[in-house]
Amino acid sequence: MNITEESESHPLRSDGNHPTHLTEQGLTSLYDLYEAPPEPIDDDIFESDDADIEDGEPNIPFIFLLTVLVSFSGFLFGYDTGYISAALIATGTDLGREITPEDKELITSATSFGAFMGAIIAGTLADILGRKWVTLGANILFVTGALVQAGSHSVTAMVEGRFVMGWGVGIASLVAPLYISEMAPGRYRGRLVVINTIAVTGGQVIAYVFGAILGDRHGGWRALVGFGCVPALIQLVVFIFMPETPRFLIRANKIDQAKKVIRNIYSGRAGPVDEHLVIKKVKLLLEFNHEEHGDISRIQKLGIEIKQIFGVPAYLRSLAIACGLQAIQQVCGFNSMMYFSATLFEMVGFSNPAVVSLVIACTNLIFTVVAFNLIDRSGRRRILLSTLWVMAVMLVLTGIAISKVLNDMGSAVDSSSPWAKVVIVTMIGYVAFYATGIGSVPWQQSELFPMSVRGIGTSMATATNWGLNLIASASFLTLMQRITPGGTFVLYAVMCLIGEALVYCFYPETSYLTLEDIQGLFQDGFGVEKSIALSREAKRRYEQQQQQQQQQEEDGTIGHSVGVISQEPVVMDADKGAKAVNIAAKQRRLRSDCLTHMPTDDL
Repeated sequence: MNITEESESHPLRSDGNHPTHLTEQGLTSLYDLYEAPPEPIDDDIFESDDADIEDGEPNIPFIFLLTVLVSFSGFLFGYDTGYISAALIATGTDLGREITPEDKELITSATSFGAFMGAIIAGTLADILGRKWVTLGANILFVTGALVQAGSHSVTAMVEGRFVMGWGVGIASLVAPLYISEMAPGRYRGRLVVINTIAVTGGQVIAYVFGAILGDRHGGWRALVGFGCVPALIQLVVFIFMPETPRFLIRANKIDQAKKVIRNIYSGRAGPVDEHLVIKKVKLLLEFNHEEHGDISRIQKLGIEIKQIFGVPAYLRSLAIACGLQAIQQVCGFNSMMYFSATLFEMVGFSNPAVVSLVIACTNLIFTVVAFNLIDRSGRRRILLSTLWVMAVMLVLTGIAISKVLNDMGSAVDSSSPWAKVVIVTMIGYVAFYATGIGSVPWQQSELFPMSVRGIGTSMATATNWGLNLIASASFLTLMQRITPGGTFVLYAVMCLIGEALVYCFYPETSYLTLEDIQGLFQDGFGVEKSIALSREAKRRYEQQQQQQQQQEEDGTIGHSVGVISQEPVVMDADKGAKAVNIAAKQRRLRSDCLTHMPTDDL
């Protein structure tokens, strides 16, 4: 097979023209615009299943460092949404007067509204300016909002500071997982994105702890708010020196820079990655991520993207899944209960509800770490199917317990009632399964979209999250009054069960798949069965490769790391060899099937 033949087997456009002209001559001429290729490309590399840059261990320290640094955005997201409950209690008359419940509601909701607005434009900004520079912009908003709040002496100034900071929260909540997703090798992508979620929950816990320490001190709330500047300033400085994602660089026709980032990602313990595999990866990214409309304005491109995401069925299916997962995350009631957890626990008779709220926040953090360990190993789909129904059970039990504790007027009957303890236990259980599943999985959203609509798609999904966050939070206390606390929790349980059914029917498995593998799943439907088979074979392929590498290390025949083509023979018995060939053949057929049925990029 030569490059021309392989390109012709993957029709990416309805008019039959390939966006990057992926013939042997076309690829060479494209490189001539930026840099000469290091050496002629051997067609056998593209034909061999063993020559895959994704097959082994990449540069884990480099990738982990990038993930931790970008997850500062997640920490700020969590911290800035977590400290407000303590700050509002501690302000006293520092804002010119005693603040009313209406003031508290306005101050709290200003961040959610700002986040909603920021999420709407974040994806488009990330496509225009790049993931890196939009992250820097979010840090500027974090710092500005925190300083305005810390120095505020009126409710109006406090609301303005919260609103500005909300824009940063909305942008960061989209761009941070997007950056990580586009940097990460396929089989590590889930875990690396969850690191950002861990940072979010960690920021919430730190906010609760600092609130408990500083809340009783005069002016302590200003220090509590102002601390948000510290991680934002650190990330602002460090991020200047961080690389852009290779997929955005390819989209921007910066081929040489993309190759450099790919080398850094995939050069493992034994040295630099084989240059042939770098070229192969670049070719794949060119095929899927190259900017097709370079000669029109950004407004025209945005119009095309909007038409594509609603007009191309495959893209619309991706959007439906991403927005659906974010909607389930909000309508299951978690964020509503967290915003009013202290009020809720006070209702059932706890004298120090802030401490109980801290326990809930710590549970959220701990089980987000559990999600980190499971999300690639067990898969996104299996995690959701295993946790949503348990959340529903816990919510029903919580509703029953609250109903037993409260009288008809909603005041605590007996603070020492065993049912009060049941409320704590069931809420901890609910939060544990939430953090393991629906609290983490929806933020994998960027992997569902092809590059041409990834910005606008993730914007719509993130805006869905923040819009429903605003609605759910505003309606929680009203629901508690209208349909009783027990009825409210049962309603949330029903939402969880509906989410379980939707995940079972429509959500494909994406673990172990590259972003380019995922793009072909939605062509003829939601690709659930195809995705399960493809993910299973990708996992088996990786495990087989690891076994081969381990065997070679034991035999003293290996001298190369992941992504480097070893010149030593692979020592295997006949049965193992046959099994490996069979797995590779299945993997090739499955990938070919996905890639051959790619959706068109033009309407």
